[in-house]
Amino acid sequence: MKRVLWICLVLIIAWGCAPKREVKIPPVTQRVEYGWASWYGKKFHGRRTSSGEVYNMYQLSAAHRTLPMGTRVMVTHLKNGRLVMVTINDRGPFVKGRIIDLSYAAAQVLGMVDEGLARVRVEVLDKRPLPCEGPLTIQVGSFIYRSNALRLMEELQKVYREVYITVLETPETICYRVRLGRFSTRQKAHTIAKRLAQDGYTPIIIKAE
Repeated sequence: MKRVLWICLVLIIAWGCAPKREVKIPPVTQRVEYGWASWYGKKFHGRRTSSGEVYNMYQLSAAHRTLPMGTRVMVTHLKNGRLVMVTINDRGPFVKGRIIDLSYAAAQVLGMVDEGLARVRVEVLDKRPLPCEGPLTIQVGSFIYRSNALRLMEELQKVYREVYITVLETPETICYRVRLGRFSTRQKAHTIAKRLAQDGYTPIIIKAE
């Protein structure tokens, strides 16, 4: 009996002294997700986000559970084909089945404010935070089909000058974005955006590229 106990003790000591191999879990690098998107607005407007920024419901931002802060993603509404590019600056949504929580402005662009939820594709573009300075422009629409972008551009050109289309290619899709003007101050951009909103458009003030 003593011999058995002695052997067990030796084995325990040997096990404790053996070099331990660290098990490394690779980070999640999934570039595209499919799932449900929701949005949040007035209740959180002006509050601090998980990144430390103040949440502004009128900016193109979103909350995600795992993506690094500052990550830019392209969100596509799978039912109506609308797209919007947002920056991750908050954590959430904490509801089972939802993969991203959009700002009110982003939900407006996707046309999902009234429905509340939308089936979307979320594609990671990069992990560089957008600069806070620089000239501004107004984005009036974002489309998968170039013909839709051209139609909106021609419509806007009847009233406004410097209307143009920028193309964003991702591994998943091509996005045609209709933009208007180049403004040195947010106040100047806001004046035009207000007129566009009164005419029934959904203008978003963003940094010019």
